Amino acid sequence: MDYGHELEFGAFLTPDAAHLDQLLENAQLADVLGLDLVCLQDHPYAAQQAEMWTLLSVIGARTSAVRLAPNVASLPLRPPVVLAKAAATLDRITGGRVEIGLGAGAFWDGIAAAGGPRRTPKDAVDALIEAIEILRAFWTGGTVRHDGTHYRTVGLRAGPTPAHEIPLWLGAYKPRMLRVTGRLADVWIPSMGYADPPALADMNAVIDEATIAAGRAPESVRRAYNIVGSFGAATGFLQGTPRDWAEQLADLTLTQGMATYILGSDDPRALATFAQEVAPAVRDLVEAERARAATRSEPGGIPGSVAPQGNPPAEPSEPGEGSPRHTGLGVRPTPDPGERLAREQAWAESDRPAFAMPEREYTAHEEATAAHLVDVHDHLRSELTQIRDIVAQVRSGAMGIGSARSAINTMTLRQNNWTLGAYCAAYCRILTGHHTLEDRSIFPHLRRAEPGLAPVIDRLEREHEVIHDLLERLDEALVAMVTADGMPPALAELSGALDLLTDALLSHLSYEERQLLAPLAAHGFG
Repeated sequence: MDYGHELEFGAFLTPDAAHLDQLLENAQLADVLGLDLVCLQDHPYAAQQAEMWTLLSVIGARTSAVRLAPNVASLPLRPPVVLAKAAATLDRITGGRVEIGLGAGAFWDGIAAAGGPRRTPKDAVDALIEAIEILRAFWTGGTVRHDGTHYRTVGLRAGPTPAHEIPLWLGAYKPRMLRVTGRLADVWIPSMGYADPPALADMNAVIDEATIAAGRAPESVRRAYNIVGSFGAATGFLQGTPRDWAEQLADLTLTQGMATYILGSDDPRALATFAQEVAPAVRDLVEAERARAATRSEPGGIPGSVAPQGNPPAEPSEPGEGSPRHTGLGVRPTPDPGERLAREQAWAESDRPAFAMPEREYTAHEEATAAHLVDVHDHLRSELTQIRDIVAQVRSGAMGIGSARSAINTMTLRQNNWTLGAYCAAYCRILTGHHTLEDRSIFPHLRRAEPGLAPVIDRLEREHEVIHDLLERLDEALVAMVTADGMPPALAELSGALDLLTDALLSHLSYEERQLLAPLAAHGFG
């Protein structure tokens, strides 16, 4: 049964304490590749594994879009109140990117060795149900009271509340846990090896019955799947080519309703293949079949026919940039607000080169590739808003210079040096040892794919350098505030530096989107 959920793809990374650099690079790679999730297992009693929440926090600071989840948290060693607080805190820090996977417990010898309880199967499930009640009560805010067999809270004042409603995943295999999943969970997350594809139908049926009995619709529980495999010439489930993988996963979505696929791998090449070849192919296959099914279900519908779709009119280009054509591309560049705050200009905008893509239509995957650039830019725009707020607090005396510089230096905007150029550099750095910089860089890739785009890329690279200098100028103005003790000239320099950065950044991001959305949709990131 297809529950109609939007498809998601993620990476399940090993928190190996001996290879933390690789773990963090793979997490950044997942973000750059456009994967939806990064998950970590949680075994606090395992000497070779680093601590899960600490790692998720660092990953959250180094990424901008990917969601974060324990898969699954060791509940017997993580009291639900502390777990709820940790999740809510990280959710606020990352802007609502946290989800929680829970299990009733396993590896009881290790849990007992770490000072945790050794529970019977029944007690483990009972404790899980109590923990879910406490987690959700805590995230709602107010006072939490729970007098249970395994957990007790007496008038706890909960806080902080998370930035969004945190989804709860349950790893479940046995009938009772499957029924609990149907009653209480947002996501079911089984793993290959414990629940292989032939077993999924019967497990789904138990969950569906439980959702209906609880007054919920079966589709209210998303079906996720931890998968493993290898790319090559072998045959078998997830053992062949990327196309083989795509067909097999699309079939699981259409017949068993699995909609989130999380690949267990620490190989950057496998993660890149999964994100760039498997994921878009699965989306295309599922989208096509869902469209056919919808057509067949319409009264008088002709199997295989698709209603024509109109295209919204293309947004006019900025003066001096020609008229780039984005025919058929649904993703639109973010308009330049036009208003300029600073007296000076970072550059002349009238001499920017332009590139016109030939007219064509775009697939859903190509649309998603273009949209990913806008998503990255939207994150940078939001960080600019944060910087303006920080500077306002400095001027009002509500924040010290040191705190302001520290806050700005942790932002993606500052860490990554510059938007697509730095986005590319991070991607290449992550893959060092597997691919050369030239082969994996986005700009060189686009230069090869569209030689006529070279003047635009040259200009974007020069603007990247200017914006880097403007960030340095803002930092120097903040430092100068210390010695000037808030005197008007120092305040004016700080405001001027911030306004010039704002003008340049918003203009640059809009220009980059106008010129690169169509080429990126057509040729990908490389």
